[in-house]
Amino acid sequence: MPLSSLRPLAVFCVAAVCGVSTVQAAAPQTLYNFVKPMDVVQVITQDATLPSLTAEVGAGGEILRRLTFNPAAQPSLRLTPQSGSWDWSTAGAMSLRLQNAMDWALTLDVQIESADGKVLNSRIDLPAGPAQTLLVPLQATSPLAQGMRAGPPMPWTYEGRSVLLASTVTGELQASQVVAVKLSLNQPNAAQSVLLGRFGVQDVAPVQQAAYAAIVDAYGQFSRGQWPEKISSDAQLKTAASKEQEQLKAWLAQDSQRDRFGGLLQGPSFDASGFFRSEKRDGRWYLVTPEGHPFYSLGVNTVTASNSQTYVEGRESMFAALPKEGEALATYFGTADNRSGTGAAKGRGFDHGRWFDFYGANLERSYGPQTPERWVSHTLDRLQAWGFNTIGNWSEPALTAAQRVPYSLPLLIRGDYATISTGLDWWGGMPDPFDPRFAMATERAVAIASRDHRDDPWLLGYFADNELAWADQGTEPKARYALAYNTLRLTTDVPAKRAFLKQLRDKYRNHQGLSKAWGIDLPAWELMEDPGFQAPLPSAEFPAIEADLQRFQRAFADSYFKTIADALDWHAPNHLLLGGRFAISTPEAVAACAQYCDVLSFNFYTREPQHGYDFAALRALDKPVLVTEFHFGSRDRGPFWGGVSEVYKEEERGAAYAHFLKQALAEPLIVGVHWFQYLDQPVSGRLLDGENGHLGLVGITDRPFQGFVEQVRKANLSVLKNGLPAPAASAP
Repeated sequence: MPLSSLRPLAVFCVAAVCGVSTVQAAAPQTLYNFVKPMDVVQVITQDATLPSLTAEVGAGGEILRRLTFNPAAQPSLRLTPQSGSWDWSTAGAMSLRLQNAMDWALTLDVQIESADGKVLNSRIDLPAGPAQTLLVPLQATSPLAQGMRAGPPMPWTYEGRSVLLASTVTGELQASQVVAVKLSLNQPNAAQSVLLGRFGVQDVAPVQQAAYAAIVDAYGQFSRGQWPEKISSDAQLKTAASKEQEQLKAWLAQDSQRDRFGGLLQGPSFDASGFFRSEKRDGRWYLVTPEGHPFYSLGVNTVTASNSQTYVEGRESMFAALPKEGEALATYFGTADNRSGTGAAKGRGFDHGRWFDFYGANLERSYGPQTPERWVSHTLDRLQAWGFNTIGNWSEPALTAAQRVPYSLPLLIRGDYATISTGLDWWGGMPDPFDPRFAMATERAVAIASRDHRDDPWLLGYFADNELAWADQGTEPKARYALAYNTLRLTTDVPAKRAFLKQLRDKYRNHQGLSKAWGIDLPAWELMEDPGFQAPLPSAEFPAIEADLQRFQRAFADSYFKTIADALDWHAPNHLLLGGRFAISTPEAVAACAQYCDVLSFNFYTREPQHGYDFAALRALDKPVLVTEFHFGSRDRGPFWGGVSEVYKEEERGAAYAHFLKQALAEPLIVGVHWFQYLDQPVSGRLLDGENGHLGLVGITDRPFQGFVEQVRKANLSVLKNGLPAPAASAP
């Protein structure tokens, strides 16, 4: 791009002599100092300024130079050699001394480019406060390489200096031919300033190792952080457990005006069928308890003591104190293997081998040697005291036998049937419902799941699998119709492709008819049978393309949900089919689910449910809706990930929960909401996929987050005591 095309742009020649040779980088090396610009580097600003030729004293007394990003789409600072390129092949990271000059955090984008057009990208959160040394590794990396979703908070003190290590770097770079480093801010509404010092390169391996060393303490907590619920001794655990028992007794003694299934004693009365069911009355959908009372399902997912293990093998240095062999708590070691080819496992290290269960160890520290009965009773006390009336998906089977809280079950259909990739495949490819082996696998899964629950009135219903990849991410046609496009790319030994071709042949009869309708030149029908066939994109000129893609995707979804519904009608006719727990969906899949299931279910990670889907479209389908996952996480209680829906701090989680529930109650279609999840995930990542979020009602030490729990309880009891609001004259 010529310099004249940059708008507005300033170029500063900051060399003692212009016309320099390639720089050979040796770590550590300073290439340029913003305070004393003597090195051979060209500084280019776009919609940004270096307002003063002199430096200033920043917070902490360090002398730095101000850079101001002006309001624009992407104001930037670009550093390049005067000629040639930098050879950074012997260095590990780009380094930049910088300080946020504002009173709030800034999010900066860093790009490092090489002569072959390759680019490394990183996004950093720069907090307010004293200067940091920013280090951006010169190759792609992420916390997943360390076995976890998110890395330890930055900056942190390393060898006496504050260091901000970019933990996630994407892209590629030819480190021997670096031609530019770009620092930018995305769409600032007002001028934002940072202060800059030395720019250069250095080794990064020792810093990366230190960043993850001993970050997990003996209780499974983040060792470097402090928060009110943090535990420092076994005695503290026992004291906290005793105090909680007194509080639970007081809360459970309060009358909440519920029937024995958690149904509301206020509001309309329904026929008692002996099982949970759904009914629409006066414009609002209801779940109905076996005793005939309205039931607003307030649930919690993953209520289990068996999902908190974390891999330790190969990364023992990450853990400050693991039990030694022969010690009592050494019984909480085990082994597993979570290697897979799914999108959830992509790029992850440390996904098999020896693990340790900090939660189990902390239960023994708190209550002595464990029995399943003690944990079940205590956990049910908590759920009921906190105003929950449903045990959600992925929960401990022993909780269902107590007959104290209604529960739901997943139908996990596994088998050797064909699958179809839609691109993301987070949990795997789409099952091919046209494959006879899928029907056999469904029959087997439903028979097993219903065997001990067929006549249980406490069972709310069954879910049809979880978060299937009905589409790819994005809104473009290739993502929206990924299921149809990718089916046509397969070979004809895949039943879904044969079904799609039959659908097209029945409609168009021959290749000439299809060619005309799709605006393509298809010399022979057999060419569609070849692997890799590329269907055209939808267009206004040829509307049949989109209509055919939609028709196939609806037939696919119909076959999938009908197969499950038929099996459930045979094996468990008294129980509800609660839908497919959609994360990514298509209108065809949702419509088919509405036709064959009793309830539509969605996992909404949004501020309110109405932001998760078009509720006008759902009202047209006129089926009850269950929000089967939502949460609000933060990063100030140990685990490093704030979840899919993150708030700034712990104190905001309760308010976010109450707001979500309030908005759900305002929607007459919604019959309940289920929080994900009961426990925080391990700091170092769960076994399944390395997620390490602060999402729980309870921490890894089995201590509830008191302020959050109290706000959740208040919101839940307002529903259970006051009943459901009447539907508005016009639905929101």
